[in-house]
Amino acid sequence: MKRTILAGVFGLMALPAMAQEAVTYPFNGTFGDATFAVESAILDRGLVIDLTSHVGEMLNRTGADVGSDVKIFEEADIFLFCSATLSRDVMEADPMNIAHCPYGVFVAEREGEVMVGHRTYPEGEMQKVQALLDEIVQDALE
Repeated sequence: MKRTILAGVFGLMALPAMAQEAVTYPFNGTFGDATFAVESAILDRGLVIDLTSHVGEMLNRTGADVGSDVKIFEEADIFLFCSATLSRDVMEADPMNIAHCPYGVFVAEREGEVMVGHRTYPEGEMQKVQALLDEIVQDALE
């Protein structure tokens, strides 16, 4: 019986994390305007963009290589960054919050519609990060 319980516990530990949800907002403008607005909203807070991931380009470039002719996005970029102050705060509360860093805001164009968004984070300290991301997105939408 003890082995069965332990096997169950370790089996649960091996399960993948549940998919994260995303918060998206429509952007009234072009993809280029949206990326400029998001980049500006991040930089205006004194944050440094560590990486701009051009996910849309990669998906469009590699579709045929993986046997797909589906065009997911016209364009899609993710801006990745951290906040030293906020990251320290959430990781002092729980060092495993490192799993959520860096933080990202994405811009995507799909079927002629441009959207801006970010992933959602778990309840607790990470809600501070989610609030920052939402502030950035709201600034970009103005």
